[in-house]
Amino acid sequence: MKIPKATEKYEAWLAKHTPLLAVDLKLKHQRMMEDAFPFLRATFYRWAQVWPEICSDLAKAPAVLAVGDLHVENFGTWRDVEGRLIWGVNDFDEAYPMPYTNDLVRLATSAHLAIAGNHLVLNTEDACHAILEGYQQGLAEGGNPYVLEQNHGWLRKMATGALRDPEQFWGKMDALPTIRGEIPKAARKALEGLLPERGLSYRVAHRVAGLGSLGRQRFVAIAEWRGGKVVREAKALVSSAWVWANSAHGSKKISYEEILRRAVRVIDPFVHLRGTWIVRRLAPHCSRIELASLPRGQDEKRLLHSMGFETANVHLGSKDTIRAVVRDLKKRPAGWLHKAGKEMVKATIEDWEEWKKAAAKP
Repeated sequence: MKIPKATEKYEAWLAKHTPLLAVDLKLKHQRMMEDAFPFLRATFYRWAQVWPEICSDLAKAPAVLAVGDLHVENFGTWRDVEGRLIWGVNDFDEAYPMPYTNDLVRLATSAHLAIAGNHLVLNTEDACHAILEGYQQGLAEGGNPYVLEQNHGWLRKMATGALRDPEQFWGKMDALPTIRGEIPKAARKALEGLLPERGLSYRVAHRVAGLGSLGRQRFVAIAEWRGGKVVREAKALVSSAWVWANSAHGSKKISYEEILRRAVRVIDPFVHLRGTWIVRRLAPHCSRIELASLPRGQDEKRLLHSMGFETANVHLGSKDTIRAVVRDLKKRPAGWLHKAGKEMVKATIEDWEEWKKAAAKP
């Protein structure tokens, strides 16, 4: 099955589970044409189809509750209950039990594509080595959350760059268009439940964000509270695209909150699953970190090492499987991650070229 048909079938399946926004879906399709890196980010459903075939040996590896849609822009920061700045994986929309190798290969593939697009300035072998070394260290040490207040000063500097300036953030929030139509009752209830006071007046806006989930309903509540603005977001969730691609196997439940709870992690107290809505606080330093906001050429190998370590933090939530994961890792030949990354880059670019070709037809 080629990528246009796969996309058509996936979106038809998606539409059976949640309303889709035609304008946002069209924008997603356009962004998929721009570059191979955003194409990868937007098409986990396709990855879930082709990765088990192309990397069939890796697809037999021990399973963990995995991120699924892991890539170098799926990391961000949040504040914990103590107000400390925490860094880690930002989005678990596609979380599902799958081979631990899936997250590593997808992260490595995204690094390959980011390097090819001049978003990172190291070579691909070093990038894959750093990811795998960080992952192995994380497993060996039993994990450790990334608390940026007293440690990891280099990462704190990256995470608080100029593009995440509060004035820019609030300017973007103020510019969001107000929604005039009806808001689903469940979404409104979820948003109101996360606001700092009951009965607080707020406006609901439409926000375009991400790529994998672009096209689904996403509501943002913006309120004035005690001298400043506060923002809460509700995003529609469905089962992982892994379920769609492997429909003969497994549960259809949404694993977002479960993976947060089980990981070696400092919890964001403002992230909750409410039925089929994931609700969270948005703030200047409570959001995803884009590659464009990172200082170029600085500590990139160290950053990828940390991404590998944080992946281990997530996988360590699958306690019963970790010994099998460690044993499996020891059997893997040198360079396996770089090799798999190159194979998936080739497959991704072939799909991207096919997508552009199909989009150019009348």
